[in-house]
Amino acid sequence: MSHPFEDLPTTPTSEEVIDKAFSRAARAGKAKSGIEGQQSMLQTASNIVSDNLQNVVTSWPDIETLDPFYVELADAIIVSRTDGEGGIDAIKQHLSEVQWASRKAKDIHREYQGRMTSDADTARKLRKQAFARIADVVEEVSDDLAAISEARDTLKTLPDIRPDEPTIVVAGYPNVGKSSFVNHVTNARNETASYPFTTTQIRVGHLERDRIRYQLVDTPGLLDRPEAERNDIESQAVSAVEHLADAVLVFLDPSGNCGYPLDVQLELRDAIEARFDVPVLTIANKSDLTTDVEADHYMSVTEADNVDGVLAAAIEAVGYEIELPFDE
Repeated sequence: MSHPFEDLPTTPTSEEVIDKAFSRAARAGKAKSGIEGQQSMLQTASNIVSDNLQNVVTSWPDIETLDPFYVELADAIIVSRTDGEGGIDAIKQHLSEVQWASRKAKDIHREYQGRMTSDADTARKLRKQAFARIADVVEEVSDDLAAISEARDTLKTLPDIRPDEPTIVVAGYPNVGKSSFVNHVTNARNETASYPFTTTQIRVGHLERDRIRYQLVDTPGLLDRPEAERNDIESQAVSAVEHLADAVLVFLDPSGNCGYPLDVQLELRDAIEARFDVPVLTIANKSDLTTDVEADHYMSVTEADNVDGVLAAAIEAVGYEIELPFDE
């Protein structure tokens, strides 16, 4: 399953909608004459405007039914691209305005169609009036279409993370062995992608145990430094990861070779434990150098010591069970 914004079609501009509607209407008018020709032009223009605007709305997923992970993440991304304004609620409002314009084009058609009954000249004047009103309606949602288009272009680049899969989030300061662990226990070619508001790449790996596919996610730039060092957008992205995680592994390097003192590593671990309402396991890596710290598990990725044990503990912490059908 791809992410819900991946297949969003290109959003047309207001000019593109109007040009398409009126050029198609002109061709439709040539096929018929008199009042009938004017009615055909109006109906064609109205249908194209209404259908194109409606398609913009219906191509978007229902925000209310999305996984909270994607709602939070999309909100953070949109806010980051609009200088702190907007967010997912603003997109919902833009879509609502476009929906209104789609209905209004139909209303204008109904209002004028019934009045085109006396003669061709009157019908032509009424059709031109209707065209002007339809164009005004489309131009009125020009900014809405532009905002939807920008959000669409940004959200299509979301990393392919799957909230429906049991997920183990790997956290801890840089250089403590997180990526080495993910590489060791998952497929050889882990997926990498960037959140659209940062140049830092997320690492995602998958593995299968007992016919269950698990997802391991390392989020550098988010869970590898104190909350005080994150901006508002990054903090909201952490909120999204909270919805995603079924268990968190916080890696420590008690040797200090990672470049960060052990006390600040433990402070980050404590902050993550306080924030995440899922099992949080403390993993002391580089046990071949020292085990001088209290931890849930000790291992050395470089020496392949107890790596599988840590993975087994993480899977047990997730506690995911396949729902099997049964007879009552």
